[in-house]
Amino acid sequence: MLQLRPAGLASRFCAFSLDLLIRLSLLYAVAIAAVVMGGIGVAIWFILIFALEWLYPVIFELTQSGATPGKRAMGLKVVMDSGLPITPAASLTRNLLRAADFLPLIYGFGVVSVLVRRDFKRLGDLAAATLVVYRLQPASRVAFGDVEPLEPAMSIAPRDQAALIALAARAPRLTDDRLDELAALAAPISGDTGQSGPEVTLRVLAVAHWLLGRS
Repeated sequence: MLQLRPAGLASRFCAFSLDLLIRLSLLYAVAIAAVVMGGIGVAIWFILIFALEWLYPVIFELTQSGATPGKRAMGLKVVMDSGLPITPAASLTRNLLRAADFLPLIYGFGVVSVLVRRDFKRLGDLAAATLVVYRLQPASRVAFGDVEPLEPAMSIAPRDQAALIALAARAPRLTDDRLDELAALAAPISGDTGQSGPEVTLRVLAVAHWLLGRS
């Protein structure tokens, strides 16, 4: 089951501040060049203001990361309520409605909406059916390449063999602590009865490799 953890006001404010700093830096750099270019430079500067205000978030939200540089730095991304990647229509909707979130002053409506809702949605998110969530951190993956198959220290019943192979298959999706905990239950097969830890886990998984004929 996909679990989504909505991002609160503090992390979203930090992401917004970082994005604002990036946009202001770009505007400042282009403004310096615009002075030299004259009228054309001024026109380019105003076009850039429009693009940064309305297209900057949309372009980044539609990338694979689903996040602007500020959100990415804070470990956030924008998704649909279902957890699927945001669609172009939804991204345009949520960003166009930032004008409503801004009212009556300095994102007043948006802040109130985020604070009173359990899913921390602002008005734009409500209209677009989107969520700002924390990116799921991938579980640590055990490096199998350096693990040599290990013959078990005892005979293993077919049912236990299947359970051990299933554990090895799940290992890349488990956290280190959870994997060590489960491997400790099977420690007798590698001769590590009553022990636990990363080294025991690797030996248990090595036995699973042996069972699979990876010798």
